[in-house]
Amino acid sequence: MARKPSEQDLAAQQRAREEAEVAAEFQKGITTLRDLIAPASIEFKTGHFMLGTRWCKTFYVYGYPRALYTGWLSQMINLDEVLDISMFIYPVDTQIVMNNLRKKVTQLQANMQLNSEHGKVRDPGLEAAYQDAEELRDQLQMGAEKFYRFGLYFTIYAGSQDELEFVTHKVETIFGQQMVLTKVASAQQEQGLNSTVPQFIDDLKIRRNMNTGAISTSFPFTSADLTQDNGILYGVNMHNNGLVIFDRYSLENANMVVFAKSGAGKSFTVKLEALRTMMMGADIIIIDPENEYQKLCEAVGGSYIHLSLNSDTRVNPFDLPQVTDSEDGETSDALRANLVTLHGLLRLMLGSGQVAASGEVVNVLSPSEEADLDQALIDTYARVGITSDPLTHNSPPPVMADLYDTLAHMGGNGPQLAQRLRQYTTGTFAGIFSQQSNVAIDNRMVVFNIRDLEDELRPIAMYITLSHIWNKVRTDQRKRMLIVDEAWQLMKYPDSANFMFSLAKRARKYYLGLTTITQDVEDFMGSEMGRAIVANASMQILLKQSPSAVDVLGQVFKLTDEELKRLSSFPVGQGLFFAGQSHVHIQIIASATETDLITTNPRAARE
Repeated sequence: MARKPSEQDLAAQQRAREEAEVAAEFQKGITTLRDLIAPASIEFKTGHFMLGTRWCKTFYVYGYPRALYTGWLSQMINLDEVLDISMFIYPVDTQIVMNNLRKKVTQLQANMQLNSEHGKVRDPGLEAAYQDAEELRDQLQMGAEKFYRFGLYFTIYAGSQDELEFVTHKVETIFGQQMVLTKVASAQQEQGLNSTVPQFIDDLKIRRNMNTGAISTSFPFTSADLTQDNGILYGVNMHNNGLVIFDRYSLENANMVVFAKSGAGKSFTVKLEALRTMMMGADIIIIDPENEYQKLCEAVGGSYIHLSLNSDTRVNPFDLPQVTDSEDGETSDALRANLVTLHGLLRLMLGSGQVAASGEVVNVLSPSEEADLDQALIDTYARVGITSDPLTHNSPPPVMADLYDTLAHMGGNGPQLAQRLRQYTTGTFAGIFSQQSNVAIDNRMVVFNIRDLEDELRPIAMYITLSHIWNKVRTDQRKRMLIVDEAWQLMKYPDSANFMFSLAKRARKYYLGLTTITQDVEDFMGSEMGRAIVANASMQILLKQSPSAVDVLGQVFKLTDEELKRLSSFPVGQGLFFAGQSHVHIQIIASATETDLITTNPRAARE
């Protein structure tokens, strides 16, 4: 006999029903993961489909050339567009393939024999097919190859119909150049989408026969990586999110040029590279015209050398390198090489400020003045006992005051040249370059700060400092990086531009990597020496450029239209990274600690 439910039982059942209804209503209001990742709408057309507001189109590959080469798909994978690529590979039993090939070979032989009997012209295509079939039979028989069915599909995405057609033309051109035939999945766009999203469904079922060798050429993880086993991290490859790890000393030379407009991140990039290269055992020497490297230098315990008229720092341009090797006559020619350098320096000092009709700054000395200056330099060294004999090169070198005295007491143009030189010995600019050197560049990082020098002295200071560094590099050869910031200041003057080019050309011999940084691209590339320096740099980094500089760089580096368009719109820290014959779109990345050490952003510094 069933018990009649009590009022308490009925009340409990009622509460349970109400709670279930409330829970059901609550579940309806919860946003699920599917709601978050699904598009607002999807609409399939004959030749494309709309995914929300995006225009999309799916293609399939239906034809391949007779031979495929490794990396034929890499150009598509590295394409700077949004797309999905899917591959379906189905193994086929070898015995089934062997049976089919036997029938195919018999058929081909019969066709060739019939053509011969009827006197027809030989068919190269038929003979090639026969040879391929026989070769494949041999490879399968020996187990060197296996057989597969291969399907390749891809879906492209765009923001508008015009952009979709533009990308369509681009991908069809890429495949067409390699004789790979593609078609739009007409009336099958839904099946095409299902086949390219990551759910392992092949709804298109358009496949071609391929052996192991052909399949291997389609390996998808090939890209312009610029990644080595050794080197430092430069950033992230924006094509494939891979790491750009590179050793610049592994190239033909270790020189690099960096072009960018102000605020694009060129100093940040170079400081980050310097810090990481220093960790890998290289010494860093920097010419700093804007006091941007002091914080980094002090953090790593480097030497910070402040060059100004009020400082006690002295650099003597008459110093000679203590070259120990005799290769290429460097030992015996140390004095002569320094005399050539001094000629360039003195033309810069004595002729600075002269402007040609074209507006270009020039440094002019007459032939007779050049001859008198040359004799005065030789006599100045001889007066302190230094001659072409290498055994005399250990003597204390002369200083600028000694040259002034020699010029003042010689005939010809000597007294006049001495008058023009006096401002650097006893005049306004006296002291800094007219006494014996008291700087040492034996630290792991050395920074020469020339910010507080007068504008007229800056190119002279950069020239003398570079000469002093070059002498040290030749004296003590070790892995070094020399960074010249705002190099355009040197490129304005023919002699200093020639000296920079000489450094770039000869740095490799002394295990030196020269980094040239500039924001004045037009003037730099407009100079013959500037173009030569770029040609002698195995690495280049192009960050955001001003519109006027884009065309110049596009011609020099053979950039595509897409790269030209991006070059003027890169965000800070992004650019093109060239190494040898390859280049990638890179994002420069740094840790929080590195950023704190190297940033020059006032807002970041305050934070």
